Amino acid sequence: MRLNLIQLYVKINPYFFRRIGVELRRTSKNCAVAVVFGLGLWVVTAEGADWPNWRGPNHNGISDETGWSTTWPEGGPKILWKASIGTGFCSIAVSGGRVYTMGNANNTDTLYCLDANTGKEIWKQSYPCPLFNKSHEGGPSATPTVDGDSIYTFSKNGDIVCFKAATGQIAWRRKLPKELGTRVPTWYFAGSPFVFENLIILNAGTAGTALNKADGKVVWQNGNTAGGYATAVPFTIGNEKCVAIFGSNELIALAAGTGKVLWRVPWKTRWDVNAADPIFSDNMIFISSGYDRGCGLFKIGADGATKVWENKNMRNHFNSCVLWKGSIYGFDESDLRCLDWKSGEAKWTQEGLGKGSLMLADGKLIILSEKGKLVIAPASPDGFKELCSAQILKGKCWTMPVLANGRIYARNNPDGQLVCVDVSGK
Repeated sequence: MRLNLIQLYVKINPYFFRRIGVELRRTSKNCAVAVVFGLGLWVVTAEGADWPNWRGPNHNGISDETGWSTTWPEGGPKILWKASIGTGFCSIAVSGGRVYTMGNANNTDTLYCLDANTGKEIWKQSYPCPLFNKSHEGGPSATPTVDGDSIYTFSKNGDIVCFKAATGQIAWRRKLPKELGTRVPTWYFAGSPFVFENLIILNAGTAGTALNKADGKVVWQNGNTAGGYATAVPFTIGNEKCVAIFGSNELIALAAGTGKVLWRVPWKTRWDVNAADPIFSDNMIFISSGYDRGCGLFKIGADGATKVWENKNMRNHFNSCVLWKGSIYGFDESDLRCLDWKSGEAKWTQEGLGKGSLMLADGKLIILSEKGKLVIAPASPDGFKELCSAQILKGKCWTMPVLANGRIYARNNPDGQLVCVDVSGK
């Protein structure tokens, strides 16, 4: 049975699939599909994978995509298209054959919806927002979040906006500082919207704020003081669904549905900059901050978190680490480094990439250097070994690259260029 026949069946009888709780999403010609016929389960696994929000569908910087190529021509992978998107540091969301990202020009934020194959503009929607170029070029920092038929954005001035994915029409908009009294952090709002069931959870206020995703009404709010710069991260304690908010001077664990504070871990950083997302695994949580603060691993439970270790071997200035098979990979300020998860011991350090960023797919690190060099290397604690590399951008590149459906997307500043390169191997 071929994929196009399955899609035809779903089109004819979508109610059947909703009843049994199976959803068919055609994200690309290589997307994964699960279909139930009678008592049998038939699964089509595939190589491609969408990336609908900051740090990906698993919220950990790791893609399930396989089969993408690290065998590149001498001049690097083919550049499929480029687009001018304005100034900003937000990353890229890819869903349903569309690319979503943001930029700022003339004190106006613009959300772009582009065709993933060609880069052609499908629609764009703009609204006023200052550039906020304090100590950097400025522009949006939060990545758009795709959820069904809606796109959610969070601007540096505290505007949370819901767009209709089909047309770009604004469904609702809230101005958190004006309407809720939420204090703006020193470097403005940066955490991306996180969708939990019917909520949009934001790192805004002392310990987070949650809005109803359908209409933007406040569901819970924990204080009005300035928060941190990381995105809310989901985890569970027992059977309770929780989120972690990395605030201005502490890590806070919350019950996701109610916002109830479960416990706190003090984590004071110079300038109150906690920007990298926490990482969860096996009832442990890893956090890291720059400005010479360092990192730590904590064992978590319903009553609190107990420190396992703490050191300065990983100081994430703003970009987050990834955890893979017992090792942590990330940027210790301006050096790429690997740590042992259990002990915090530094396994290796690679210089020369600046304040870069990374994600992981198929056991390989996808690294973008501060100066626009794309590097692929195995995620191994035994040492750094470059598989392939290419200069794909110039200028400043602080934004995490994204792999989705055989393509890698990356952006720069101050030019505001978005580039899409082909790593499908086809």
